[in-house]
Amino acid sequence: MLSDIEIARSAKLKKIDLIANELDIPEEYYNLYGKNIAKVSHKYLNELNFKNDGNLVMVTAITPTPVGEGKTTTSISLSMALNKIHKRSIVTLREPSLGPVMGIKGGAAGGGYSQVLPMEDINLHFTGDIHAVSSAHNLISAILDDYIKYNKCDIDSTQVSWPRTMDMNDRALREIIVALGGKQNGYPRQDGFIITAASEIMAILCLIENLEDLKKKLSNIVVAKNKKGEPVTVKDLEITGALSVLLKDAINPNLVQTIENTPAFIHGGPFANIAHGTNSILATKLALKLSDYVVTETGFGSDLGGEKFYDFVSPTFGLKPSATVLVATIRALKYHGGQNLKDLNTPNLESLEKGLPNLQVHVENLKKYNIPVVVSLNKFYSDTDEEINMVKDYCDKLGVEVSVNEGFEKGSEGAIDLAEKVVKVSEQQSELKSIYDFKDPLEVKIEKLAKNIYRASKVEYSSEALSTIKFLKKYGYENLPVIVAKTQYSISDDPKKLGFPKDYTFTIRDFELSAGAGFIVALAGDILRMPGLSKVPNAVNMDIDNEGNISGLS
Repeated sequence: MLSDIEIARSAKLKKIDLIANELDIPEEYYNLYGKNIAKVSHKYLNELNFKNDGNLVMVTAITPTPVGEGKTTTSISLSMALNKIHKRSIVTLREPSLGPVMGIKGGAAGGGYSQVLPMEDINLHFTGDIHAVSSAHNLISAILDDYIKYNKCDIDSTQVSWPRTMDMNDRALREIIVALGGKQNGYPRQDGFIITAASEIMAILCLIENLEDLKKKLSNIVVAKNKKGEPVTVKDLEITGALSVLLKDAINPNLVQTIENTPAFIHGGPFANIAHGTNSILATKLALKLSDYVVTETGFGSDLGGEKFYDFVSPTFGLKPSATVLVATIRALKYHGGQNLKDLNTPNLESLEKGLPNLQVHVENLKKYNIPVVVSLNKFYSDTDEEINMVKDYCDKLGVEVSVNEGFEKGSEGAIDLAEKVVKVSEQQSELKSIYDFKDPLEVKIEKLAKNIYRASKVEYSSEALSTIKFLKKYGYENLPVIVAKTQYSISDDPKKLGFPKDYTFTIRDFELSAGAGFIVALAGDILRMPGLSKVPNAVNMDIDNEGNISGLS
């Protein structure tokens, strides 16, 4: 079979201004970045207030495995199929991070005959949004050390909570010492790097609706404590304007297209295991005004991106989801049933049966939000009819619709059945019910998530976490929503607990305040905000020939 890159090169792309025109976006509201990419002004959303929103379809997944399940491919194929059945659709996705692209995952623009294009540009530097986020983030870091040197804002150098950032996996930078080399370089202190996708600036980029909102959220970022133990904010540093200047273009959604010319907004890239894991609210709201069906992907499993979309993003911005698509694969279910990673392409009904409870827990969890669920079984070449039928029968017992998705091999044609089922359940007009209320005490929010979503029997807090709770309550941050940072490889806080773990203790080791983004991050388990490269990173497979053709990116 042709590689993703070869398939992408065979596609007949339209010039992006034609895609914009088909969406009725006036020329004055977009800027071209070459022939196939445009940035659409966030101001255009104000011109569309008179229009009703389309249907919002959230795509999530069962607990992911190291081999990947094709959630992006499913999202793209579904949106293309909706257009195929004459429902105007736009797919909204996050921007890929260079860390995973060069690391274990490779590219993140879909695959096979369900891709967003131009794939190479999207996976690499794209329109420079991530660079802008990194620059803004690191300006804060530079200002902090400058102010410490010159004793401004009375900053306690041992209480700086703002790390540095870069868009690459680099475990050696997790813990570092800065300002070595003498007094002229400042005062030495412990510091570290996080990946740009974990930056609060990235979260803010995806949670603002205009420049005024951007400035307000940036001003509220807490970066350190002063020597009295009080929060020091970006407003105190007096650099809100400079940060906004760096982000002035990055806030505008990026318009591209799929391999079948379906419009796609790709904007923002927060990880779901350490942030809220959704593309920008601007892109989603813009798409809702311009189409009948918006397909939006959330990161990792439904216990991460899905939960945060329904408990935080949707209530915060008044979104009204119409349907949930839960992506599952037979390979992943066999992995959760104990089958070895290298043997996942070997038929094994016993392992599949043992792994099906992982599908069950995600279906049960999603039903609690009162939004209809359709299971999309992403088909791989190794899947047998017996295995497929076992999953179908199990879904029948769970009381959910199921569709076999062949979008990777067939594009929109492989997702027609899924599209039709999504349209059918969307007609139910269900009302979203969140797991917790923003006004709940902090510990109550976490307990509700731990018991209802992560299936723990109780929650324990470290001494550091208990101390941080006191700080959060003292300075009025307790009513912020909670974003739990935890492993993606289990619904629990332990990546070794596969399948359907329950009746265990969920441990919160500490909290991090994202006051600008408007949430509290609860750190569970040993989750890291700076990933490392794998033993054999995907970077070793990549090359470019004399004609400029890239290989090994997907």
